[in-house]
Amino acid sequence: MMWIKQVFLGFIGLASGSAISAGVFSFIISVGVVPRIIGKSRTAADVIAYENAVILGGTLGNLFSLFSISVPLGIWIVVLFGLSAGIFTGCLAVALAEILNTFPIMFRRFGIKEGLSWLLFFMALGKAVGALYFYANHMQQII
Repeated sequence: MMWIKQVFLGFIGLASGSAISAGVFSFIISVGVVPRIIGKSRTAADVIAYENAVILGGTLGNLFSLFSISVPLGIWIVVLFGLSAGIFTGCLAVALAEILNTFPIMFRRFGIKEGLSWLLFFMALGKAVGALYFYANHMQQII
């Protein structure tokens, strides 16, 4: 009788996880991050590879997190992963802000007409420096 409870709980967990992941993936697609990256890199012929990479990354990230799997590949893989995840997160944040028209509204209210690219560059630089400062100070406590 105990196995019925375990199967039921496993089914509920799988169904709930599938619903959450479908929502996350549809959010990423609806914001337009992946299509924008494809358009900017002019690699429209590889759309299937992009879709597979997003699904595979989400699935493997979930499995590694859920089962606490460690992958001892060295510090350079961690740096590469961190850089890639940071770039993707930045693209997601900018795409979301663009969808909500945050930047045009902010620039219009502040009366900014020139130097928009520099302003965006320094906003991104500030975010990167802040993240590096945070991880430099807090990762020492974990390690």
